[in-house]
Amino acid sequence: MENTAQKQNRMGSAPMLPLIFSMALPAMFSMLVQALYNIVDSYYVSQVSEKGLAAVSLAFPIQNLLISFAVGTSVGITSLISRRLGQGRQEAADSAASHGILLGLATSLAFAVYGAFFTTPFFQMFESDPEIVHMGDQYISICCIFSFGSFIVVALEKILQATGNMIWPMVFQLIGAITNILLDPVLIFGMFGLPAMGVTGAAIATVAGQILSMVVAAIVVATREHQVHITFKGFRLDFSTIKDIYAVGLPAIVMQSIGTAMTMALNGILSGFSTAAYTVFGLYFKLQSFVFMPVFGLTQGLLPIMGYNYGAKDKKRLLSALYNGCAIALAIMALGTLLFLLAPGWLLGIFSASDELLAIGIPALRTICSCFLFAALGIMASTLFQAVGRGVYSLVQSLLRQLVILVPAAWLLARVFGEVNAVWWAFPIAECVSLVVSIFLYIRLYRLEIQELEHSAGR
Repeated sequence: MENTAQKQNRMGSAPMLPLIFSMALPAMFSMLVQALYNIVDSYYVSQVSEKGLAAVSLAFPIQNLLISFAVGTSVGITSLISRRLGQGRQEAADSAASHGILLGLATSLAFAVYGAFFTTPFFQMFESDPEIVHMGDQYISICCIFSFGSFIVVALEKILQATGNMIWPMVFQLIGAITNILLDPVLIFGMFGLPAMGVTGAAIATVAGQILSMVVAAIVVATREHQVHITFKGFRLDFSTIKDIYAVGLPAIVMQSIGTAMTMALNGILSGFSTAAYTVFGLYFKLQSFVFMPVFGLTQGLLPIMGYNYGAKDKKRLLSALYNGCAIALAIMALGTLLFLLAPGWLLGIFSASDELLAIGIPALRTICSCFLFAALGIMASTLFQAVGRGVYSLVQSLLRQLVILVPAAWLLARVFGEVNAVWWAFPIAECVSLVVSIFLYIRLYRLEIQELEHSAGR
């Protein structure tokens, strides 16, 4: 087994492109499986009823909020651990990992309380149909009450990724996604003597996959040797470590939570047209995951590389990681753009889309995909900002692309043109503005910090 010094040296000395692929490909593959789960989950729900599909679409903002807290906190952990390893501060890296587990558990308890008592009013904000409200309420309550599996496994994945270990996190994600995919038809339709549970079965399959993944991750972390050690023996809460985690983690949480506010706002705008309009919006998010998830997997590989070399003050390798990441992300997004342009009807047909859904959805997919290439560069810039501890920069970028520009533009387009197809143009408008600001922030960061970095001795 490689020792810690050898693995750290790989982050600081291995040829960049092979290093990126070795670290990112496992995460990209597991993200594709996650995207497949998103599609399969909604596919089975669509076989139950279009109302069930609408309920799951309405539930998406709460699911997104839950994921935002889990992933956002873990991004802060990853950034801190990778920087401390780059600085040679092993004990500080270990402390960050232990604190991360406790923070994930505490946050899951807050979501459990929400899921037990406060979900129904959320659905009543957007939908008056009691059947849709009831199904959505059942779905999201289960997801929130049993969210501890998601929070803990995401924290463990990110802790290992921060050290350059990308294989085990991939395995954990695959276990969760495959378990979910296998259980979906069994629980939704009722097989092997089990009752048909519909949307409730989809929620149970989701949390079952997360909990099994968490159990496997905990066993692996506890029984195998890793570069970062999680221990609670003699543990003392260190508020300075929590502060360092949330210096990047809190902006990341807010940044990803913006998606919840954006989705709620757009659901409100689109519900003014029809139920089909916000259902199409929900389906778009399921479909775009096939394009965006591999890019997010790429960022999981890039973040520790960037963080390590920033901590080691190696400007050349830091920028090499950024430029290579941009090229790969652009290639992925270009393929996604072609898919959405050429086969939108086939994509929507996966969910047994009605004529009304197709009439709204086909122009929606073709319009929104025009922003994919701009999004690729924005995501890479955001990854750099997080890696160097500038989480606020990422927050500003996300505020623009998902809220400050997108929502007012969507509202204005709906009001001026009075048709749902006009609303979709808000996405490319927001991405273009966000990219311009991201370039400005990158130039500022480069002049203030990156330009002054020097190669560490011996690299």
